[in-house]
Amino acid sequence: MEFQGTYTAIVTPFTPAGEIDWPAFDQLLDDQVKGGVTGVVPVGTTGESPTLTKEEQAAVIKRTVERCKGKVQVIAGTGSNSTKASIEASQSAEKSGVDAIMLVCPYYNKPTQEGLFQHFVAVAESVKVPVVLYNVPGRSSIDVLPETVVRIADKCKNVLAVKEATGNVLRAQELRRRLGDRVSILCGDDALTLAMIAVGARGVISVASNLFPKEVSESTALALKGEHKKALLAHLALVPVYDSMFVEANPGPVKFALAKKGKMSATVRGPLCELSPASAEKVGSVVAEYEAKR
Repeated sequence: MEFQGTYTAIVTPFTPAGEIDWPAFDQLLDDQVKGGVTGVVPVGTTGESPTLTKEEQAAVIKRTVERCKGKVQVIAGTGSNSTKASIEASQSAEKSGVDAIMLVCPYYNKPTQEGLFQHFVAVAESVKVPVVLYNVPGRSSIDVLPETVVRIADKCKNVLAVKEATGNVLRAQELRRRLGDRVSILCGDDALTLAMIAVGARGVISVASNLFPKEVSESTALALKGEHKKALLAHLALVPVYDSMFVEANPGPVKFALAKKGKMSATVRGPLCELSPASAEKVGSVVAEYEAKR
């Protein structure tokens, strides 16, 4: 299975009362397919996975497969800070028919590199579907080092991609140098997509594509095709949008922007909360300005 292009880290829409808004979710998925993304990633960070129950996580993944299977790739977020729970969630997702699973680096526990190796190997070996490792030290507090990624990939042949979200282009470069073409590197930071593709990444798992699936997909495609001038122009036009999506904790800003477009409520689950007036004004103005120019 090839991992290349734009993958949307899908938000989980909630009603104002805090329940999953299934009609809004269905429409969001349809918009992604229509926008030409390569795949969707339910129950990741942007999907507020820590505040979804186990039953809700399974339901979101199942709904995504039913809506998108055969149209775009479905990569289900099934990682957690418990190896046992990650195995159970991964096996459940596999039974639902996902194309791949994504395993976030265990958070809070602070395992050693050996602990990380054993964790990822145990989960990867529990399923047959492809596995995407997700390294995000800013949220997990632990960094999966390149040598550990290589060990995991050598041990588990179904580990086929890494979502690299250290915010460090040099890390992407080092992974590509060590892994070559056998493991795809996917950018985990929208604003670094162009730079990471330049050193060997094959795409992005994007927050902003919730809002602009077509535009983000086209920008990524231009970079992958080596059309540097066009890619740079498309990327730079989107940079203010990318930056605005992180004025407060993700997915608050992108949900606010989707709500402004009438796609869903801006509701997030605690401990996240609604955007401050200043942040809301910034997100709204940046998105409006981009839409006026495109």
